[in-house]
Amino acid sequence: MGAYILRRLLLVIPTLFGIMLINFVLVQFVPGGPIEQIISQLEDAGAATDRISGGASEVGGGEDGGYQGARGLPADFIEDLERQFGFDKPAWQRFLGMLWNYIQFDFGESYFRSISVIDLVLEKMPVSITLGLWSTLIAYVISIPLGIRKAVRDGSRFDTWTSAIIIAAYAIPGFLFAIMLLVFFAGGSYFQWFPLRGLTSDGWEDFSTWHKITDYLWHIVLPVTAATIGAFATLTLLTKNSFLDEIRKQYVVTARAKGLKETRILYGHVFRNAMLIIIAGFPGLFLAVLFGSSLIIEVIFSLDGLGRLGFEAVLNRDYPVVFGTLYFFGLIGLLIGIVSDLMYVWVDPRIDFESRET
Repeated sequence: MGAYILRRLLLVIPTLFGIMLINFVLVQFVPGGPIEQIISQLEDAGAATDRISGGASEVGGGEDGGYQGARGLPADFIEDLERQFGFDKPAWQRFLGMLWNYIQFDFGESYFRSISVIDLVLEKMPVSITLGLWSTLIAYVISIPLGIRKAVRDGSRFDTWTSAIIIAAYAIPGFLFAIMLLVFFAGGSYFQWFPLRGLTSDGWEDFSTWHKITDYLWHIVLPVTAATIGAFATLTLLTKNSFLDEIRKQYVVTARAKGLKETRILYGHVFRNAMLIIIAGFPGLFLAVLFGSSLIIEVIFSLDGLGRLGFEAVLNRDYPVVFGTLYFFGLIGLLIGIVSDLMYVWVDPRIDFESRET
């Protein structure tokens, strides 16, 4: 097993390199980089000043250094901007320099926030972790009993109508479900039972301990519900199918022939075997909920987490934040993939990945 883990860890390096390289190349073709963003802001500010003063003065033309909208700005100012952001170097040098810094966990500083990328990630991480962890735990608490009941009553009316509800819920896009929750329960057109945005109320620091807990739980109801819906549907059907596979095996038939009670067969024998794949899939499901729905949920509910941070960084062309979070997410995703494999081996020692590779 040690050799398998070592091979997987070594495979992380070229995989992460490929992820960063592909995204770096794609960014080179995206118009409107950070320098163009600053130039546009300066030009807009200058135009507004001219309108306010009533004098639409024409600024002398000249070479714009390849940046649209840069006419009227001194060439040495453009060069200073390029040096400041590192664009005076060839792309390959910038890419290799970025990788060398990332290997040392030096993610640089945000272009527009004057704060290090690692501090930004650490600041926003608790919000995303909250959504991912609560959503995953609630999905397991609901889906496992429901999936077991559906497997035991396979083909019944209960199984049919619950499957219809699960499929309908899964078919609804996450952003649409989140908006529906806001409209119905957050002061839209019907009820105002839950807050519209944020994870805490104003003045939360001054609340008592019990008031802090209840206020926090009150705020996470809608975003966690919206984030749970996709994982809930998938996990319920996975649990049902896993139990159905075990129930139809020969050892269950033998146990019934010996006269064992159904509850003992189900929870003493079937449960242990059927839950292997479900327990081992916890890290992967958590990762899917964390990265898959964090952007939509955080934007809709105005939560200041990693998804919203990455979204705003892309809009502002804040490349250190974009690539820093991409590197961080990619590394975490690859490592959790290894953890998922180790979970399979831990819950079922019969699984041997090394023998499968030979």
